[in-house]
Amino acid sequence: MSFDYALPVARPRISPDTAPHVHPPKVETFDVKAMENIDPKGFRRTVDEYRVETFGLFMARKMDGHRELAYIESWLLPEMGLRVSHWHTHPGARQREDIYIDLVDVDPEFGARDAAPGPVWRMVDIYLDIHVWTGERLEVVDSDELLAALGDRMIDAETAQRTLERTYRTVEGITRHGYDTCAWLRSLGIDLTWRDQRKY
Repeated sequence: MSFDYALPVARPRISPDTAPHVHPPKVETFDVKAMENIDPKGFRRTVDEYRVETFGLFMARKMDGHRELAYIESWLLPEMGLRVSHWHTHPGARQREDIYIDLVDVDPEFGARDAAPGPVWRMVDIYLDIHVWTGERLEVVDSDELLAALGDRMIDAETAQRTLERTYRTVEGITRHGYDTCAWLRSLGIDLTWRDQRKY
């Protein structure tokens, strides 16, 4: 399934005659005190930096064992329903988008309710992603997964609608700011900073 528009492109990653594999939303946790990131498979990853701001949480860590990716810098933005990431690739790896955006639900109070030893943030990935090539274009991907999950009741209609509305808002904002994610977020009072000082 492919939709071509004058501005963004919605492009599922699989062919239209292949049914998507339906899986529950992926859950990830961010243990700020322990300096760990627990991925959806339950693996604990050591974090180099956590930074808490009024608008969100920054994380930076190595991507151990990945063929293409060496490092990730990532911002969780609860009010926006976004995870905004920049990947650092290994030398010689294929060129990727500048910014990778996951549509998510973020709970910054998760650890407090569960009596965890320190702040623990919980993120639920709601399938849709946006790839941004700064100053050039963007793509919305995995709409087929969202619809399949809705059809199989992995998510409810309210969650799907909320995610789609966040996607529309994000695509419109980034496009209006010349495909510059950080410029759009700065216009909303959210100033993302990165370890290598670039704005992406």
